[in-house]
Amino acid sequence: MDSAPARLKLRLGVMLLAAGFGPGALAAPVAATHLVACGDQTCLMVRGERQDREDVVAINGHRVAVEGGRNWRLRLPMATLRAWSAPYARSITLTTGDEEREISLPIGLLGHVDLAALEVRVR
Repeated sequence: MDSAPARLKLRLGVMLLAAGFGPGALAAPVAATHLVACGDQTCLMVRGERQDREDVVAINGHRVAVEGGRNWRLRLPMATLRAWSAPYARSITLTTGDEEREISLPIGLLGHVDLAALEVRVR
C-alpha cells in the first residue's frame, strides 16, 4: 500500500517535470509589435529575441538594422512597412538567423482606411 508522502512526492516530481517541458520551454523566441511615435511620424516597434547577437534580422525579406544584442528592437516607419507588405496584411514575416515566423500586426494597421471615429459598444 502506498503512503501519502510517497504519492505526494510522485505528484510533485511529475508536476516539475511537466513544467520543465511545457510550451514555454520549447517555444520559439518571443516577438511582439506595437505602434510608437518616432519623430513626426508613426513607426511599428518590433521587439524580439535571437539565438546569437550576430544573427541577421529581416522583415518581409528585407534585412533591417536592430538595436540590442540577443534581445533586440527596431522602429520601422509606416511608409516602409506599407511598401514591404501586401495591402490589408495582418502579419509580417520575421526572420532571425535561420528561423522564420509570422508575427501579428496591430488590428487593422494596414487597412489603408482613415477612420473619423470608432464606436465600440459593450453589451
